[in-house]
Amino acid sequence: MIKLKGQTALITGGSRGIGREVMEKLAIAGANVCFIDLISDVAGQVEAEMKEHGVECAFFEGNVADLDQCTKIADAIQERFSKIDILVNNAGITRDSLFMRMSRDNWDDVININLSGIFNMCKAVIRPMVKSKYGRIINLSSIVGFTGNAGQVNYSSAKAGLIGFTKSLAKEVASRNVTCNAIAPGFIKSDMTDKLDESQKKAMLANVPMKRMGTLEDIANGVLFLVSPMADYITGTTLHINGGMF
Repeated sequence: MIKLKGQTALITGGSRGIGREVMEKLAIAGANVCFIDLISDVAGQVEAEMKEHGVECAFFEGNVADLDQCTKIADAIQERFSKIDILVNNAGITRDSLFMRMSRDNWDDVININLSGIFNMCKAVIRPMVKSKYGRIINLSSIVGFTGNAGQVNYSSAKAGLIGFTKSLAKEVASRNVTCNAIAPGFIKSDMTDKLDESQKKAMLANVPMKRMGTLEDIANGVLFLVSPMADYITGTTLHINGGMF
């Protein structure tokens, strides 16, 4: 069993979905968990659930698109827990539209959260990680960052750019025992996919060799592996969790 007792993890977009599942997986392994969201009406509930695993949990309201906010939150976490060992950049939004109809605002919003947000969070934690000679950074990409997807020029661009960021940062900090990897989920069962009708789900699954959607736990398991001692010699890589689609 993977043990992370004594470590502190920071997860962006941790209130629901993949972020929440990742938090629980890390908490079960013994890590103290902190999470950031713009607004969270369930923050108190999430904190209570994480603490049931015998760890500390703290919520911070903030926008990852704002570097100053990210820095202040990271400083507050380090003051309380003395360190940040793990950063999981999960926060993201979609503003889907065919390119000819896509507004500049919809482009900027997605790039600012999904790509610049990763720059901001990594900027906020990288110096302490390098100084302590330990850190594990996981960036959540997507299969569409590799395959593209109609109606998601903005989202696909951000998720593809994230891969170049991950590879480059990994090279810069590897000598200080800080690893930086990405995870690229495929079709994952979520609140969004639950709204699809049967014909839409059937069309989606036709492209998945395993003939099922992935689960939130599938992604969380990938994160747990990459932050564990089993992945100490893995950096700059992308773990594809997509049932064989890509």
